[in-house]
Amino acid sequence: MSIRLLPDLLVSQIAAGEVVERPASALKEVLENSLDAGSTEIRVDLEEGGIKLIRVADDGGGIAPEELPLALTRHATSKIFSLDELERVASLGFRGEALASIASIARIELTSRFSGQPDQPHAWKIGALDGVMGQVEPAALSRGTVIEARDLFFNTPARRKFLKTAATEYGHCDETLRRLALAHPGCAFTLAHNGRVARRFAVSDWQARALEVLGEDFAEAARTLDETAGPLRLFGLAGLPAYSRAGRDAQYLFVNGRFVRDKLLNHAIREAYRDVLHHDRHPAYVLFLELPPEGVDVNVHPAKTEVRFRDGRGMHQFVRHVLERALGKDAARIPAAVEDDSVQPSLMNPLSNRLGEQTTLAKSLLIPRMRESSDINALDSRMRGNDEAGTRGSPSQGASENRPATAAWSQTRMPLHADEPSAYYQMVGEALGRDATPTPTPVPDIAPAAATAPPLGYALAQLSGIYVLAQNEHGLIVVDMHAAHERILYERLKTALNSDQVASQPLLIPVVFAATALEMSAAEEGRDALAGMGFEIAAVSPTHLAVRALPAMLKDAEAETLAREVLQDMREFGISEAMTAHRNQLLATLACHGAVRANRRLTLPEMNALLRDMEATERADQCNHGRPTWFQLSLADLDKLFMRGK
Repeated sequence: MSIRLLPDLLVSQIAAGEVVERPASALKEVLENSLDAGSTEIRVDLEEGGIKLIRVADDGGGIAPEELPLALTRHATSKIFSLDELERVASLGFRGEALASIASIARIELTSRFSGQPDQPHAWKIGALDGVMGQVEPAALSRGTVIEARDLFFNTPARRKFLKTAATEYGHCDETLRRLALAHPGCAFTLAHNGRVARRFAVSDWQARALEVLGEDFAEAARTLDETAGPLRLFGLAGLPAYSRAGRDAQYLFVNGRFVRDKLLNHAIREAYRDVLHHDRHPAYVLFLELPPEGVDVNVHPAKTEVRFRDGRGMHQFVRHVLERALGKDAARIPAAVEDDSVQPSLMNPLSNRLGEQTTLAKSLLIPRMRESSDINALDSRMRGNDEAGTRGSPSQGASENRPATAAWSQTRMPLHADEPSAYYQMVGEALGRDATPTPTPVPDIAPAAATAPPLGYALAQLSGIYVLAQNEHGLIVVDMHAAHERILYERLKTALNSDQVASQPLLIPVVFAATALEMSAAEEGRDALAGMGFEIAAVSPTHLAVRALPAMLKDAEAETLAREVLQDMREFGISEAMTAHRNQLLATLACHGAVRANRRLTLPEMNALLRDMEATERADQCNHGRPTWFQLSLADLDKLFMRGK
């Protein structure tokens, strides 16, 4: 077979296969051209999902009449003229082949009025069919540009067969418009389908636009972030884990105003959510990454949805750390008290009003600092078998003396009668038929302005040995005690391991158990790694292992079960480098087995100690597996359930 040059029409149709996959792809290219022209108002009209008609009208700068034929010519553009400009491209389009590709597979008409020639009496238009351009003719148009593409793929029936139904194609076009509307809130958008207006976005800021596009539910269940590091800036909304989705339909990532699906950034985001999101769920977010144009290469794919960073590792760390800080805010950010009774129930939901620093009460809350390692073990000890000590409730003088004086609701970790309102326990006592009024003890004088109840309130009772019921100023709080304690232990283990302060607790009587050959080899090869986590596991025979020490925070856990789980994780992840990379999975296993179990009866002081530790723990809203740890039922919600006031 001889080598021949391809006809220009076939070349354009091949290029269209890369650029124009479906009507939404063509719409994206045309909209990007409108935005590059400085448009502040764009109207999109579709028929049959864009298959029959795509019409885009904008108020941009327009095209000079002598340049209209060039606009439909392959590799003709006004965006770049040199390699240096290509490496620093800041416009959405720059390849100069989109309109030519569309013109090769659709009947296209381009009408424009150039703003650079205000004395023009009228606009001009040009048409194209099968890649053949017509003559430039006068037309009626007050300003901007109008592009009409009819009968998409009319001359390539094989490609048209791959299109879906009109409803499906319209859905893709609608999603394309939503993405560009999110990235460009300074431009108004109108979308009409089959003659009916379906969407209309007015000019606004990015936060208001995100509320319009994604709805109030997402805005209420997201945290605002805005951080810079040198020339880098990341801002937007990161959805809380409780707002996770089964798919990736609510993930919007923009780099310099361009929607992208980048593996590097997606991995950084997934890593930031790893500790708080269930493995089969996907986070929701709207994130905008800004950096100098020369720091990113957008000329990777014809559709321009993939990018390449010059410093990929630094970009990964920046995005991951910013998101981790945003998601790691202290728990229990409850909305400020409302003075009237007309509040909507959703405002008292724990997911509500969590837009980061915008929550006024959250700014004023004084979360006590993490206790020293010698003190944080107290709750863990009490919650695993020290019922007698918990019942006596004798306060620790050291803890009482070190109580922060600035936090009005601070309390020692054990005593029932420290700072807790007696009314709660008097009510409980009356319900049980006995006096439960605690003996008052002197407390330091506190300024009235600081006398604020803790965000998660005070414990009332335990339900079915699983849930802790508490009351705060907004209503009822239900806490999954195992999930909450698991998160607390997990964060403490990470902190201790990072500072090389994992205390080890020797066992008075070593726990000996029969081990498999794989467990024996894992214990021998990972001896140093186990010691770093507070374990001492040694072979006492060719078929038996002995657990001689456990991490102090987990000293009351089932030694054999815990050891087997850790050895299994070590076999799965390997030793040394793989072990370091999967350290958090190992710590999650330790925390899960060390946390208080269901049907473990807690005293009121232990419940309150758990609530206080949740308030002082990062990411305490979810356990290590992404399940929520607590939920709020406001008084408005309860009134609605019982139809009060109706």
